[in-house]
Amino acid sequence: MPNPAKEIATHHGLHFDPEMREDVRRRLLSVRGHVEGILRMLEDESAYCVDILKQIKAVDGALDKVGDLVLRSHLKDHVVTAHERGDVGEIVEELMEVLKYR
Repeated sequence: MPNPAKEIATHHGLHFDPEMREDVRRRLLSVRGHVEGILRMLEDESAYCVDILKQIKAVDGALDKVGDLVLRSHLKDHVVTAHERGDVGEIVEELMEVLKYR
């Protein structure tokens, strides 16, 4: 059985404006730096658990923000135009699937 979310994703692609794309890129680089810092902390026997938990929370927050930006772009560039394309049902199903993870 075909997956409508995959079919839609392959037809429409990522439509970030350059400023938003750079914002998402910068945020993900920051996340990578935080994760690398967490890994270094885990190798340090003197690292305090609460400090590690704080860094993990920072990564969670940063990833949530990236998810928000991607979702906002998707809503703007794909969802609001679904009626024009004639794929409202597919877009609704796709969003229901995505929202299970948010």
